[in-house]
Amino acid sequence: QVQLMESGGGSVQAGGSLRLSCDASTDKYSGFSMAWFRQVPGKEREGVASVCYGRLTTYADSVKGRFTISKDNAENTLALQMNSLKPEDSAMYYCAASSFWAGCSLTPSDYDYWGQGTQVTASS
Repeated sequence: QVQLMESGGGSVQAGGSLRLSCDASTDKYSGFSMAWFRQVPGKEREGVASVCYGRLTTYADSVKGRFTISKDNAENTLALQMNSLKPEDSAMYYCAASSFWAGCSLTPSDYDYWGQGTQVTASS
């Protein structure tokens, strides 16, 4: 029922910046907790950043100070501004939404809607 579509992935040099965007096809978007996750082959899906109540945010320690998550309720979009990218940031990035009350969780099982993913590659 809720469809999420990521965009903005690509290849950049280490130290560069990239901005990811997620479009949500629901008018209930403003009431959802949303988050960005990433995953590389052979590793668990990792929570990157989340936003709830429209502005409250949580970040993984590995990206704190470099990434910024934001939610535009008027545009029904979720963004992730990624600065000072490192090679270890390279992964498939997924947009996720929770239709139930999940706070600003970074746990994958707390989300029930997922996008298809967008690839991010930072080269050294």
